Amino acid sequence: MTKMNLYRAMIVFALFGCGGEPGEDQGSVVKGVSDSEVRVGTHTDLSGPVAIWGVGATNGARLRFSEINEGGGVHGRQLRFIVEDTSYEVPKAISAANKLINRDEIFLMLMGLGTPANNAIMPIQFAADIPNLFPISGGRKMIMPYHRLKFTQRGTYYDEMRAAVKYFVTEKKRERVCVIYQDTDYGQEILDGVEDQVKAMGMKVVAVSSHKPIETEFTAVILKLKSAGCDAVMMGTIHTDTILILDAAKKMGWAGVDWVGNNATYAQVVAEQDSSEGYFCFTHMAKIYPDEEMSTELRDWWDRYVQMFGEEPGVPAMEGYRAADLVFQALDRAGRDVTTDGFVTALESIDSYTDLFGYGVSFGPQKHGGATESVLAQVQAGRWVALEQAVSY
Repeated sequence: MTKMNLYRAMIVFALFGCGGEPGEDQGSVVKGVSDSEVRVGTHTDLSGPVAIWGVGATNGARLRFSEINEGGGVHGRQLRFIVEDTSYEVPKAISAANKLINRDEIFLMLMGLGTPANNAIMPIQFAADIPNLFPISGGRKMIMPYHRLKFTQRGTYYDEMRAAVKYFVTEKKRERVCVIYQDTDYGQEILDGVEDQVKAMGMKVVAVSSHKPIETEFTAVILKLKSAGCDAVMMGTIHTDTILILDAAKKMGWAGVDWVGNNATYAQVVAEQDSSEGYFCFTHMAKIYPDEEMSTELRDWWDRYVQMFGEEPGVPAMEGYRAADLVFQALDRAGRDVTTDGFVTALESIDSYTDLFGYGVSFGPQKHGGATESVLAQVQAGRWVALEQAVSY
């Protein structure tokens, strides 16, 4: 596809806040910051295979930015949110990032979606001295190796699976840990996490099976794992293959085994499947259901979101809302004369933060990964139920 066609394929971006035209000289000596606004950009999926994450996270951030702007902004500046749809395609993501960086002249990138897209874009960003904040990805490269412009607010897939192995071996006394994973970079992170934790505990992985993301037949795989005597299967899968694997296990009548995934499979579509009953998942935030008891503040947030977007908020919206609030907190601490270095230092100073939903994150000069624990959830009667709120990595 030509570069021109890529530009034509881009969705019209959304703008929040007020101010002059992108790239216009407004007397600011800091790129993306003028007397009247701070420009925040994102490349995300609004129309592709993971739009449920892109739309929800973007809407959550929009809600928080709109609240901030209605309250007068931060140090007299409005927060302008510029959103580009990538359809979860790396070439479109690169094109979107170039636009955000060079034409819109953003101050920071927020919640870029997808491991491949972030890996491709981060070198471009960092050359322009633009922070990469809170990407929607659990890839280790989002936070490793250390870079002063990298910050995350969720755990990595690797950390989640290490925590999962430790929990199921120590707390549930599982002895025969196995792995089934997609033959992708994502799946490799799952396998690495399981193998490293098992080794650290003086054990070995009993059986391993990999598959292509488009694979649909898992009977032979289930037979292999069952024959190996697995009592805990750590899963590097996403939505469709998770459902198909659990379906195959149920049809075979395989009981007495724990199936354990991570936040990539934490979705209501998984919980709604009959075969998913009892499935475990480690995730950075737990889904809220409308019939749950909520604090007045949380119920008000829920109602504002529904009024603004016409649908109930999920975990992506929660993550987006927190990300936007962390941007506000750091800008507020950085002061009126904000610079990139000053913003980074301010964000590093947020060493004890609890969000609206009860989850904590913390940062420091050499600690840019905000999360240090996960929620252990299980599917029970078609919905996710949190069993443990704080399982440490």
